[in-house]
Amino acid sequence: MESEKRKLVNARQKEFYDTKQKNVATRLWSYFRNGALNRIKKNIGVERDIYELHKNWFGDLSKKKVLDLGCYAGNSLSFYLAQNAREYLGIDLSPKGINDLSRRLEKISGARAEVVDFLSEEFREKDFDLIYAYGVLHHFKDVDELIVKLQEKLNEGGEIVSHDPLQTSLPIKFIRSIYRPFQSDKAWEWPFSEKTYYKFAEAFEIKERRAVLGKAKWSAFISFIPISEEKRLQKAKAWHRDDWEKSLKEDEKMFDCMHLSLLMQKKS
Repeated sequence: MESEKRKLVNARQKEFYDTKQKNVATRLWSYFRNGALNRIKKNIGVERDIYELHKNWFGDLSKKKVLDLGCYAGNSLSFYLAQNAREYLGIDLSPKGINDLSRRLEKISGARAEVVDFLSEEFREKDFDLIYAYGVLHHFKDVDELIVKLQEKLNEGGEIVSHDPLQTSLPIKFIRSIYRPFQSDKAWEWPFSEKTYYKFAEAFEIKERRAVLGKAKWSAFISFIPISEEKRLQKAKAWHRDDWEKSLKEDEKMFDCMHLSLLMQKKS
């Protein structure tokens, strides 16, 4: 029964990302997230810092077997992984996305893409040294089932690099609670709660973490302050740096943020 429910959700998810059909509420949230927030992320260096951090966490890929989980037609670092890993496999539920990715991987030795459900018995491949999950882990409702599968697929000492939204900041949690009943993709959108984070922390060794858009999420409102554009940018960058550094050590600061990157290692 649970497997049938997952297949139904998977089918809806595939259709959603292939057709991009969103209701009004979802389009408004996407406009805020992909418009205003993305501009902030680019202007103050959040996006650059995230990708550079992930590349640093990947380490030397030349001897690693890599799984790019839920990559659709390729995320921002998919081709970096494919070009540098000993072996690269990108998987997604969407034939459309994977067909596109497969064409782009044709000339890269040891790189391929496959349409498959990560949790299904059909996906038998394992012994991955690195699993990259950019904006993916929060799509799994059953965190315990996901953790078991991640552990099963990782090699001894294997690592996961992930990046997911948090719902732990009270203002964001409030906004999401209003928006969620009308959300087109709510069946597979489960932003991390504190409980979710601690489940991962118990199951894996968290080698490093960084969170973004804590103080920095308020940067959009700096435009109302009567100061120069240069000073506004300096203030926003300072807020981002504060989020970046303090989220490494302080749980409270981490949970005040909107997105979290994790470097996790399988426990021996």
